[in-house]
Amino acid sequence: MILDETITLNSGIKIPRFALGTWMIDDHKVADAVRTAIKLGYRHIDTAQAYGNERGVGEGVRTANLPRNQVFVTSKVAAEHKDYATTKKSIDETLKKMGLDYIDMMVIHSPQPWKEVNQSDNRYLEGNLAAWQAMEDAVSEGKIRTIGVSNFNQSDLENIIKNSNTIPAVDQVLAHIGHTPFNLLDFARKHQIAVEAYSPVAHGAALDNPVIEKVAKKYHVSVPQLCIRYDWQLGMIVLPKTANPYHMKENTEINFEISEEDMDLLRRVKPLDYGDADVFPVYGGKM
Repeated sequence: MILDETITLNSGIKIPRFALGTWMIDDHKVADAVRTAIKLGYRHIDTAQAYGNERGVGEGVRTANLPRNQVFVTSKVAAEHKDYATTKKSIDETLKKMGLDYIDMMVIHSPQPWKEVNQSDNRYLEGNLAAWQAMEDAVSEGKIRTIGVSNFNQSDLENIIKNSNTIPAVDQVLAHIGHTPFNLLDFARKHQIAVEAYSPVAHGAALDNPVIEKVAKKYHVSVPQLCIRYDWQLGMIVLPKTANPYHMKENTEINFEISEEDMDLLRRVKPLDYGDADVFPVYGGKM
């Protein structure tokens, strides 16, 4: 079953390949979403300090009638935290908010503070190393099991690899049909860094693409199912976000194989128009 599939990270920790993303799910609604997902068989829940819903995610995990060690919980250090003390404090605050004894994985949310994404050449190399050191220490203290990064490009990853004792376990990036970072995937593979794909359906933009629609019809699947399967076949961990129980279930029904010919066609789909979502930094906007 898709939801049972795991991979072993370079840290030796097993991670489920299918996760529930919780971006833009309100704190007062997310506990229900998490409980529903876990009931459906999800075993990996992804949140972040910046989402403002860690409390609700923690409540959902704690009240899901499943032993804590059977749910993999990821959160992310806010992109603005680029020093040791602030990062360390934020990890303790995340644990307190979530009501958990440990987080399975903590990730640096972005190499740059959000307001500088796409408009600054400063990659905060020293700040990211300071945050990374705080995360390494939190692993030693038993607060976190493994650590990774998000939105890091090759030079950002090389900075961590060359100047710390820990290679990131994951790089969580925007990856979908029409926007697949193939060079980064190759680099990550060489360094045994797992790649996690967020927004596999391009924040809904994939729904209006005629090429994607045509291929989905060929396989008798929905556009989201095709998009998720595409990332899955490229070897990524997938993080589709939804609070809708029907979509939660449908998203996991990807037990079909896209032919190599169709994968090649999908690899060559032109960049998608994100519409209203293009205000967000991850889609090219500025804050």
